[in-house]
Amino acid sequence: MNASSTPLFERPAQASVFAQDARRKFAWQYPEQPHKLTHNLTDNPLLDLPALAGLAEQLPPTSIEYNRGDLPIGVDGKPDAPERSIGDTIRAIHKANSWAVLKNIEQAPVYEALLHELLGELQNEIEAKTGDMLRPQGFIFISSPNAVTPYHFDPEHNILLQLQGSKVMTQFPAGDARFAPDSVHENYQTGGARELTWDDAFLSSGREFALASGEALYVPVMAPHFVKNGLESSISLSITWRSDWSFAEADARAFNHRLRGLGLSLKPPARWPARNAGKSGAYRALRKLGLAG
Repeated sequence: MNASSTPLFERPAQASVFAQDARRKFAWQYPEQPHKLTHNLTDNPLLDLPALAGLAEQLPPTSIEYNRGDLPIGVDGKPDAPERSIGDTIRAIHKANSWAVLKNIEQAPVYEALLHELLGELQNEIEAKTGDMLRPQGFIFISSPNAVTPYHFDPEHNILLQLQGSKVMTQFPAGDARFAPDSVHENYQTGGARELTWDDAFLSSGREFALASGEALYVPVMAPHFVKNGLESSISLSITWRSDWSFAEADARAFNHRLRGLGLSLKPPARWPARNAGKSGAYRALRKLGLAG
């Protein structure tokens, strides 16, 4: 599909969440440059605390992650969840000293419709650069004052919309082995964790993006980052998608992992616009034969 094709999602009749100038900026910077945008989603009743607490209590346990808010930037593995229930944590987020993420909110039909509405506004711009928009997903983050989301990366193209409160995301260049070693990428693409080892020496190379209500931030695929919440509780919505390019990069990483296990080491995949077709094709052939993993 190309930019002139019929959109996968119908655009709503009401005013757009992303204004025309925001969409132009996104089209220019996507997919490799982090950048801020503006949006008008702050008053949607689906995204207030009572509604989100109800959503959290409906989602399966595998779609809920929440932890203490006073974690360090770097953690070794996943810490234990707080004793307070997820619904109670969200309702009392202003004093719970926690952060929570609700994963795959599209499991609930009304949130699926919201996700499709938002991504539908940007679909032409996305597909003009990276091809078909694949696997749209939504994640909601609810954080107590001063909470920290530790250093990690994510496999999706991602726009983080700040709805209430404020936060600062510190991003590091995607694909730079100084901040996320190739072996960690390879392990993640074959089932490992996404948390990264933090080094205070990284800090001077990070780029800070301060987000207030009504602002959004584009995060490139696999860009390492950590987040510090502001002085008030915070609600953010992350809308994500995959592309043929992102899947090819992931499969090329997995192929390198397999060769590393045989005592070989290859160059890491190239970033966009390289297609990484050779390694990704080889790994997909191994997978089809049942030899990948």
